Amino acid sequence: MSDYTCFKTEISKGVAHIIMSRGNELNTMTRLFWKELPEIIKTIDKNADARVILLRGEGKHFSAGMDLANFVNDSSGKKKKDPSRTREAFYHELLELQGAFTALEKCRMPTIAAIQGACVGGAIDMAAACDMRYCSTDAFYKIAEVDIGIAADVGTLQRLPTLMPLGAVRELAYTGRKFDSAEAQQLGFVEKVFQDHDQLLEETTKLAEEIASKSPLVTSVIKKQINYARDNSVDDALDYHAIWNSALISSSDMESAMKAYMEKVSGDFEDLEPKKSFWEKQGLIS
Repeated sequence: MSDYTCFKTEISKGVAHIIMSRGNELNTMTRLFWKELPEIIKTIDKNADARVILLRGEGKHFSAGMDLANFVNDSSGKKKKDPSRTREAFYHELLELQGAFTALEKCRMPTIAAIQGACVGGAIDMAAACDMRYCSTDAFYKIAEVDIGIAADVGTLQRLPTLMPLGAVRELAYTGRKFDSAEAQQLGFVEKVFQDHDQLLEETTKLAEEIASKSPLVTSVIKKQINYARDNSVDDALDYHAIWNSALISSSDMESAMKAYMEKVSGDFEDLEPKKSFWEKQGLIS
């Protein structure tokens, strides 16, 4: 993979470790962060480089959210622009920011967030887009946008109501109150709390590797079905699942899975196929 400013990437045993690498700066989200994260995820997804993505941060904190330097607007000496046109352009910019985290939700691989220390502002948006979230006891959370005069706008208000009680989401978003790891688990935002960062990394890596040992075709279908069921009626989701299963059930995966289960060994499953665009298949680009 390419060298990145805000991330390190490691792939081992079918797990892509995406590591926010600006620990000394609290892994804040600079402008390049928003370019690099979706680029990394989409590359892994396109090339089928891994079967699971584990997202974590270097240093004491997962992420303190948006780098406030991003809000500095130097308009000195510039021609005054029509406000309506400026806002229309910002609308598309905001959609691009939202898409950076939606990439975690849309990729074929299950995604896990391992959270320590601060998970503030945009970091909550990011973690909410992952399939599962785990943290250490020192983790704390804050929907901080209300304190800088904006509504959280890249996924928190849309995804948290499917993860936590609605009243709790409203309270935390209206007040910007900090909440700790125990409350996050009680509310359902995180699946489990570990004693320290080392145990968090050990256990989430173990989980990721276990998921990576399963059929990647099946786990990708499971992810797609759960996300669809979240957003649609039960009847629609059942029909959607019937279509997918009838099209994608793999007899070789079933045979390997049942053999592995009976013999108490790891199954032997092929990786997903890389995704190729039409023009790539035609050899128009390499």
